[in-house]
Amino acid sequence: MMIINPVAELIIHQEHLRACTLCPQMIRPVITCQPVLSPIMLIGQAPGIHEAKVMRPFGWTAGKTLFQWFSRIGLEEAQFRERVYMAAVCRCFPGKNPKGSGDRVPSEEEISNCARWLDAELQLMQPQLLILVGKLAIKQFLSAKKLEEVVGQIHRRQLAGKTVDLLPLPHPSGLSTWPHTEPGKTLLCQALQALSAHPVWQQLLYAELKAG
Repeated sequence: MMIINPVAELIIHQEHLRACTLCPQMIRPVITCQPVLSPIMLIGQAPGIHEAKVMRPFGWTAGKTLFQWFSRIGLEEAQFRERVYMAAVCRCFPGKNPKGSGDRVPSEEEISNCARWLDAELQLMQPQLLILVGKLAIKQFLSAKKLEEVVGQIHRRQLAGKTVDLLPLPHPSGLSTWPHTEPGKTLLCQALQALSAHPVWQQLLYAELKAG
């Protein structure tokens, strides 16, 4: 019996993911990150319209804001991408919201279709910490009606038979004022402080300092 190492298994998984055509309303291509095995997974909502230009998650304006947050606690964008696996609730662009500004919220069927890929990654990666970015990502793991109910603290849950820490963050979209007004501004700072102090984040940061 041939044994496939985890990195090779992850590469094969991403190849299958990029070939997915389950959701006819979604706008391809499928966006994937670097195939990096990590104890931390970041889970976003879905790619924006510009991510296809760079073919990586959070590769446009919202990403600049997100990586500014992480740089405040020690990891620049390139370092983060090399050390954290970046996933999403949905991996294709949903299209623009036909009834207003922003992007269309994926349907429950689309979320369900894409959940198989996220579930496979959780099984393969066995992460110790999930960074949940935005309401849609948070909703998949935590029950909360408002961001202020969950942002600013770490939550512990059982996922795939393992205890995992969850750190919710607001979405860094320029359309959102939540991170810039109270209580969001303070809660974002508290969330980043909690992330900075987490032993798994410290492990990645220390590895980067050693490499440097």
